Amino acid sequence: MKMEFTIKHTWDGLPVSHEPVTIVLKSDNAGLLMEVNAPFFNDPPAPLGEPGKPFSRLWDYEVVEAFFLSDRTEQYLEVELCPHGQHLLLLLSGKRRVWKEELPVEFEVTRMKTKWEGKAHLPWNYFPPCTNKFNAFAIHGSGEERKYEALHPVPRRELQEGQKPDFHRLEFFKDLNLKGLMGEDWKQPESDIWKSLTN
Repeated sequence: MKMEFTIKHTWDGLPVSHEPVTIVLKSDNAGLLMEVNAPFFNDPPAPLGEPGKPFSRLWDYEVVEAFFLSDRTEQYLEVELCPHGQHLLLLLSGKRRVWKEELPVEFEVTRMKTKWEGKAHLPWNYFPPCTNKFNAFAIHGSGEERKYEALHPVPRRELQEGQKPDFHRLEFFKDLNLKGLMGEDWKQPESDIWKSLTN
């Protein structure tokens, strides 16, 4: 079983002007396998961090992101993957409120001239209890040419004059039915990381 998502729009709902980024979610032994297929722009240049390791402020680079949200608690896991091999995983409790970051993750990248593929093994332990919403994003380009793309963009009617891209508009995330992926009898495993936040 798998779920496939294609990022066809900019953050404000315009069609993207290149081969779209796709994200596939599959069940993995102890969590989800997130597979990314994306064009490789090589812009901006690679972060100076070691491939395979967390890199702070990765969102300033070329990156594909996935957000897994529990809408009841506004707790979410943010996964950022870079074609150069760096990653950044954050746990947030409340909009933009990071309480854990640079979590370790197994992440492999295959990079070609004009595209890249990434595979990240996301353990259930990182997912907030009752994860039920999802959004995904892609960023590339530098300066004025920086592009922000979203699976579920801000609806056109909601746009305000002069609005900037904001990936933490949790109200625009859409349903993610993990039982559809894992099987109807599946229950999300308890997370001792998230438990430690509430105790």
